[in-house]
Amino acid sequence: MFTGIVEELGQIRKIQKGRSSAVMEIEARKVLEGTRVGDSICVSGVCLTVTSLEGGRFTADVMHETLNRSALQNARPGSLVNLERAMAADGRFGGHIVAGHVDGTGRIRGIERDDNAVWYTIGAGDEILRYVVEKGSIAIDGISLTVAKVGEGWFSISAIPHTIRETTLQVKHQGDLVNLENDVIGKYVEKLLGLAPAGGQTGEKSRITREFLSRYGF
Repeated sequence: MFTGIVEELGQIRKIQKGRSSAVMEIEARKVLEGTRVGDSICVSGVCLTVTSLEGGRFTADVMHETLNRSALQNARPGSLVNLERAMAADGRFGGHIVAGHVDGTGRIRGIERDDNAVWYTIGAGDEILRYVVEKGSIAIDGISLTVAKVGEGWFSISAIPHTIRETTLQVKHQGDLVNLENDVIGKYVEKLLGLAPAGGQTGEKSRITREFLSRYGF
């Protein structure tokens, strides 16, 4: 589990592409401290397993499914990536629950400066936006961010200078693809209430209803 608080920027040094998968070699420093083969590192929002460590670099296998569902499909040698180690049990929870399991991608529609902050407007599909609420949390390329506005087919976040400096937001442009992971809490609530997700089907009807929740103070 991750918190969406990026620890450092890494750089992709090498990508070996197979027929439908890839092996990435990423240069890093801080996230390698105490890291061993088999550990998880969140790479721009994607949970990857470290397969080897050597001289300030680590490698990770990227599955076909991951390439299909994430912006890593557009990664190139030299690309910057956000890096975060899995949260330690004694660590501070500075962001929100981030699993590193990307729900889909969005595309940056606009970037606008607002005094010391910068607004990023992201276009996304209904399968993402159904879980996006104003003042809720979302992970963009693994960065824990607060949703400031939601519209038809888009949402916006406002990033402070520190967040921009410490993450790949500093190199993003209009039209770029980004990884999106919704707050998992909304998906669990939807499942418990027996509501069908976009394009999905409900299973057995849940006994937890709105009336049940209201009765017990929720």
